[in-house]
Amino acid sequence: MGRGRLMRVLALSLLPLPALAGHELDGRDIAAGQAIHAEKCATCHGAKLQGQPDWQTPDDQGIYPAPPHDETGHTWHHSNADLFDYTKRGGQAIVADLGLKNFTSGMPGFGDTLTDEEIWQVLAYIRATWPDRIREIHASRNPPHD
Repeated sequence: MGRGRLMRVLALSLLPLPALAGHELDGRDIAAGQAIHAEKCATCHGAKLQGQPDWQTPDDQGIYPAPPHDETGHTWHHSNADLFDYTKRGGQAIVADLGLKNFTSGMPGFGDTLTDEEIWQVLAYIRATWPDRIREIHASRNPPHD
């Protein structure tokens, strides 16, 4: 390998690699998130994040049951920011923002009962339960921060 090519290879090796972002979820207190989940979320989403039966089918009032937050659900399909917003403001606020007329969310907003930090801790706990492959896919949905 010539000196010029070696220098280019070395220079390229010093460039930062694209980050697998988790950012907002990194460094959170997972145990606290698990405790908050058990107290505030498990009633609907299950102690093992399994969600409610038939979560993809609305009930008689048109409300969808709570989805699983494990790898079988769709939680990991969403960005950290979207998950935070959905948790803080509640599902129906997001549905209204999107202009969806045929979807009713039963997800309450937790902005009045949980701090932002507590919401991030719950989301970090949920992410911590996913297999590596799912965490990697989820990370790709989160743009790197500057």
